[in-house]
Order: sequence, then structure tokens, then C-alpha cells
Amino acid sequence: MPWNFGDILDAISPVLPQDAPAFIHQDRVITWGESTKRTNNLARALIERGAKPGDKVAFYMRNRPEYMELLNACFKARLTHVNVNYRYKADEVFYIFDNSDAQTVVYGSEFRDIIEEIRPRLTKVHTFVEVNDGGEIASFAERYETLANTGSGEKLDIKRSPDDLLFIYTGGTTGMPKGVMWRHDDLREVQLAAGRKLGPVPETMEQLVEALKLMGPQGCHLPACPLMHGTGLLSSLGVIMAGGALVTLESPSLDADELWEAVDRNKVQSIAIVGDAFAKPMLRTLDETPGKYDLSSIVTIISSGVMWSTEVKRSLLKHIPQAIMTDSFGASEGIGFGASMMTKDGEIGTAKFQIGDRCKVFDEKEEQVEPGSGKPGIIAMAAPIPVGYYKDEKKTAETFRTIKGERYSIPGDWCTVEADGTLTLLGRGSVCINTAGEKVYPEEVEEVLKTHPAVEDALVVGLPDEKWGQAVTGIIKLAHGHSFDEAAIRAHVREKLAGYKTPKRILLGATIAFRAPNGKADYKGVTAFAKHELGVA
Repeated sequence: MPWNFGDILDAISPVLPQDAPAFIHQDRVITWGESTKRTNNLARALIERGAKPGDKVAFYMRNRPEYMELLNACFKARLTHVNVNYRYKADEVFYIFDNSDAQTVVYGSEFRDIIEEIRPRLTKVHTFVEVNDGGEIASFAERYETLANTGSGEKLDIKRSPDDLLFIYTGGTTGMPKGVMWRHDDLREVQLAAGRKLGPVPETMEQLVEALKLMGPQGCHLPACPLMHGTGLLSSLGVIMAGGALVTLESPSLDADELWEAVDRNKVQSIAIVGDAFAKPMLRTLDETPGKYDLSSIVTIISSGVMWSTEVKRSLLKHIPQAIMTDSFGASEGIGFGASMMTKDGEIGTAKFQIGDRCKVFDEKEEQVEPGSGKPGIIAMAAPIPVGYYKDEKKTAETFRTIKGERYSIPGDWCTVEADGTLTLLGRGSVCINTAGEKVYPEEVEEVLKTHPAVEDALVVGLPDEKWGQAVTGIIKLAHGHSFDEAAIRAHVREKLAGYKTPKRILLGATIAFRAPNGKADYKGVTAFAKHELGVA
């Protein structure tokens, strides 16, 4: 049957216990009964302010109940989610708003200054809504809580479509961030496909409603990673569509003590993280305070986006022996390329994944790679996959390709296929850098480096790093007459780009060629130089 997330919410809300928690944030709890009314009010308010089916709503806030609550309202109103990386600087934020054609912007009050700075250029935005914990709001905005609490709370009389869209803006291999367009029906089918591997799933709305009547709300989930990224967003979406509860943390960066305390207090069953950058500090806290927290409720920890090392999984399992460490290999452009599940009784090597049912691996001639051949190939996923990238036909054609009559999503990850069918991930075929789950496109950083008066030329690469997965590293050619001041150049980048894009180190490449005779960047040679200089294997 065709699915729409707004229709799912309308169907499940009446059969859930009205006092069951939907959103938990420290001591604040929003029940399913309350949230149903609030999201209906929000949906109606956005429509009354001119939002039409298909219009884009930009979500510019950290993890908090309002994020997923607003998402539910958008589903109900047939509006399209646009995620905004809250680490972006003003021009980067403007790019997302402008590129997505955002009609409504909902922002956390902490980002008001950036909104005020770019607002004169936001000619496409009609409505600004400020999420504020009680203080004054901007004169040009409306208060989120007022919209959520104004109205009857009755469900909307609206006909929705399985073709309604959800956008996930991603850097990845796309250069400047692009909006990956997912149909509701395709995204729901991806969720069900994952569930079928564990047993029967509700294939119709009637089956879903009957299952919830019988079993009640399903799951209590804590996204430790940002909701504005695919891992946090999509793992949370699955729990909400099962009538479960979502727990969010207050700290603006990972606070492992706060996380484990929230797990203990709320009996969290699943946690979403992004590899070792999250798992290591979580493990360190458990090692330093063994037995402090009750972790018996945890069923699984889910990671996606970067490598999650076997050693860290093994150590976490000593503290949480009943848990499953689930490592997902996917992208915003394709969910479910592969997965590995590690328990205390069964180890899985780092970067080893069981290939997904809808995946194939092709060589450069678009022939399928033979398992066990040792031949590297590029992984491809068949439908359901996204419609494409918003307003970028060229990149859509490059990533979503038809091979032998079937359309695939091919984001650019290379791997080998073992004789038993498992994948060994080799990495992204492009020069895209993945640092703690954030994707950094080198050319963007290079262009900013070259605006510093002391920099004549620059290349940016990712070096293997225990904490970050890859560390953004700049190599520059010094302009004539200038001296090398690494700290000053790093500060220059940080002023113009998000902090995670700032190189962890900048090296002076006085003895190397940056480019080939045709002008193309020699990333291979520059990477080897940087590894040698920094002693990286």
C-alpha cells in the first residue's frame, strides 16, 4: 500500500495511550496526546501563513523536542523538511535557505543573530518562527509555543500523497550541499525492509494500528548525534512512526555523563551515534565510573557515517553485554547498503558489512564484481531510492544512474566483495572528507585558504585520525614575501566556515608540486607528503 507519514500519524495517534511520552528533554515531557494537538495546531498555523503543499520548511535548531514535533507537523501539512547544519556560518546558512527555496524558517533563538544578518537577502522566506525557552523573540518572528498551543488541536482535513517529499541536505560527493529528495512512500518502504529482516512487519495501515493496539508504543530512542543529519533524523523517524518516545539531550556537544544519565532515567532502548567520535567518550565515562548507570534497558547502539572500530565495540559490550552494536553503511542518497551487528558472542571486523538485499557492486565498466575476486568496485543500490537532488539535474544523473535497465543510487563508495558476500569498505571514491560524521568538500576549504594574503595555493585532504575518522588537513604554498603563521591562517578559515571545516593542521608544502601540468590537483602526492610530515600511517 502507498504510505504517507502524515497519514500514519493520524492513524496511530488515537490508539496510543494519550499519557505515553512522545518527546523527553531533561525534565520536560510532551505526551502523545499533547503532541498530537500541538502538531495539528502547528500544521494549521503554517498553512494559514501561506505555506502550500510542497513548500519547504527550514529546520535551524539543535536537538530538542521541537525538531521532530515540527517534522510531524510538516508531514501533516504536506510541507517539506529542509535540514540546516547549525554549525554553518551566515553565508552557508543563507545558501541552504536560498537553494531550497524555503518558504518558512524555524530557528532556535541562539541563532537569531545569524538570521538577522541574512534576513534582508531571504526574499523567498515568508514566515519566521522562533523556538524560544521564554525570553523575548525577534520582532520579525512568531513564537513557536504560541503556534503550537493556539487552536482546537483537531486533525487536518487534508488529502496527502505518497509522493510528498522529505529533503536531506548533504555535502557528500556533491560539492556544495544538495537536497536529497525522498518520497514518503519510498522512505517508508526502506524502514519496512529493514524491519523485515527481524520478522514480520505491518504491511498496511490497518496492520500497523492493530499492532499498536496489541503491543502499545514501540521503543525509546536517544539520538546522541544531530537530528539535522541523516543518522539522527532517520533513526528517530522510525521510532516515532511506531508510537515510541524520543529522548534528546540538552548539552550542545556530547556530554557522556548526561547521555548515560538519560539512558538510566528514561530506560532508553536504542542510541544513535556517529562512530568512534561518539563511542570513545561514551566508553571513557563508563570505564571511569563502572556500574554508576543502569544500562539494562539498552537493546542496540546504532552508528552510521564513519568507521566504528571493533575494539571500541568490544569494550562497550563489556559494560552493556546484552546490547547489539549495529553499524550501518549507507548515505543520504541510499539507505541500507550494508550492515554489521556485533554482540559479545560474535565479533565483526572494522569496515566489514553484510551487503544489503537491494545492492550490487559494479566495476568501472558497469559489470558486476565477482565475490571473492578481490577486485574493487563501486556499490550501487536499487529502488526504493531518492528522486534525485533538488535543482541539480547534472548531479542527479551522475549519482542516480541506470545500469542494464535498472536505476541505482551510486554515491561513490568503493569496496571489495568477499566470497561469503560480505563487503569490505575501502572509502569514498572522491576526495570528500568525512570528519566525525560531517562531510567536508576540500575545494570549499581550499578556496577560503587562498583568500588569505599569505597563501598562494592550497589543497585540503583528509588524514586518518583516531578521534575524527579523518582529520581535515591543509597544505599551502606560501605567497612571495609572506611568512608562515599556521594559527593565523586557521583562524582565517574559522571566521568564514563552520568550525569542523577548519583544518586541524596546516602544513607548508614548499618542496612539493601541488598540481599536474594540466592544472589538476595532485591529491595523491599531497596526501603522501602530509602523512610523512605528520607521521601518519
